[in-house]
Amino acid sequence: MALTADQVTTLVEAARQARGKAYAPYSKYTVGAAVLTGSGSIFTGANVENAAYPSGMCAERVAVYDAVSRGEMDIRAVAVVTENGGAPCGACRQVLAEFGLQAEVLLADATGQVSARLTVSDLLPRSFGPKDLPHP
Repeated sequence: MALTADQVTTLVEAARQARGKAYAPYSKYTVGAAVLTGSGSIFTGANVENAAYPSGMCAERVAVYDAVSRGEMDIRAVAVVTENGGAPCGACRQVLAEFGLQAEVLLADATGQVSARLTVSDLLPRSFGPKDLPHP
């Protein structure tokens, strides 16, 4: 799915706003994410740290889990906003792959400048998924 310029702007801005709600007193690395689902809905998340590492949760997974918990499992795009345009961690890549291997990923910095546009498949080539599990 190719995002329109308006969709990119809206998704990145939603991730920027979510980043403002991050709880990162230890790393000081705040992250916001916004996922766009097949229905056109946007779900956001922020990273939440915990003194008992690794009990925190990444922004990307918070956003995906919010979408899934509301019955939205068709992830079409995700915007991730960090101070420096950082990419999702491995665990987040795996979760994104579960719900949208071809979803577009927008990586943006704190100003909203998009530094990369790629797919989840680009981030996680040869991903493990349902196809790899034995079927009865």
